[in-house]
Amino acid sequence: QVQLQESGGGSVQDGGSLKLSCAFSGYSGGGYCTAWFRQAPGKEREGVAARYAGGGPVVYADSVKGRFTVTQDNAKSALNLQMDMVRPEDTAMYYCAAGYLRRGSCGLGVVGYSHWGQGTQVTVSS
Repeated sequence: QVQLQESGGGSVQDGGSLKLSCAFSGYSGGGYCTAWFRQAPGKEREGVAARYAGGGPVVYADSVKGRFTVTQDNAKSALNLQMDMVRPEDTAMYYCAAGYLRRGSCGLGVVGYSHWGQGTQVTVSS
């Protein structure tokens, strides 16, 4: 059974840092993609970062490049999102997602990500 559970959300001031974690189970081997998405009220869900579990570069949204960093601990089945220099526009519900996609197909669109966590709220105040 596949499960994804986010943690680490909360409130942070403009310019601060926050680390989100996603514990996932039910995926094995390295042939799958993991990603972070976010959705602000009244807006569509958007991809933040994605990577292939078997290794390779992380794809980041332009809006978070240089500020957010994704790491994955395969041994612990954990996907982390380090958020630095946060801005009020980063306020959103953050979701982790996973799906069996081929290397090179780990993108920032929702298509292909078949499993999602429940989300964790991040609020950035100015």
